[in-house]
Amino acid sequence: MADCKTYLKKNDQVEVITGKDKGRVGKILRVVLKNDRAIVERVNMVKRHKKSSEMNQSGQILEKEAPIHISNLQLICPECTKTGRIGKRILEDGTKIRYCKSCGESIEKKS
Repeated sequence: MADCKTYLKKNDQVEVITGKDKGRVGKILRVVLKNDRAIVERVNMVKRHKKSSEMNQSGQILEKEAPIHISNLQLICPECTKTGRIGKRILEDGTKIRYCKSCGESIEKKS
């Protein structure tokens, strides 16, 4: 049921553009393509109550990241450090790269 086309990948730096965490910046920990969602570091935090599992261990309240829809995220270009739209380009050798539409530079990691 994936309807959204995503240009986001794991370890990308993104900014939340709408919702309760608007303006927050974080790194993508995981992309869930089935639901068009991503888990972003320290964004969309929720509390989960955990029962005590043994007699001597007490219960606790855990805080963890919940998935956020990818339409609410925008990639931050590592070259111009601005959020912007992303495009795909095919190079002469046939490889596909993502590029920033505002500065024209490649987003892929230099290795």
